[in-house]
Amino acid sequence: MSTELRNLSSCNKDDVPSGEKGIFGIVVSEWNSEITDNLLRGAVDTLLEHGVDDKDIYIRHVPGSFELPFGASTLLEKKRFDAIICLGCVIQGETRHFDFICDAVANGIMQVSLKEEIPVVFGVLTTNTLEQARDRSGGKHGNKGVEAAVTALKMAAL
Repeated sequence: MSTELRNLSSCNKDDVPSGEKGIFGIVVSEWNSEITDNLLRGAVDTLLEHGVDDKDIYIRHVPGSFELPFGASTLLEKKRFDAIICLGCVIQGETRHFDFICDAVANGIMQVSLKEEIPVVFGVLTTNTLEQARDRSGGKHGNKGVEAAVTALKMAAL
């Protein structure tokens, strides 16, 4: 595996635009909260570190990853955002449920972004095991929440 020996969240902080005066939404899944809570912390800390005021970060919780696109869509009905970050975690099980959920979430997030013409960032872990999810939510491979926030900052600056 190409990611086995590196932290995927490492980036040059000088390459990340300031989020000062930006307004960001975060929609986070409650399912697999051990993981998604870490993703949320990583995303919020990164936005704050890059100048976003805490009053300009709006967080909404949804039951699972499948509900992330709808959560993003309803958040966009209430306020104009510079970007929305969707955070979730889907872990492979013994059935094809994993495939259906991952496909629906990815397509749903993309559709909301294109329809609303606002960056809606895919910060959803799709792993084979809980251990892989832990490794990517603050473990040895970094934190996908950090990566999603950096993406949101870069996309908002376009």
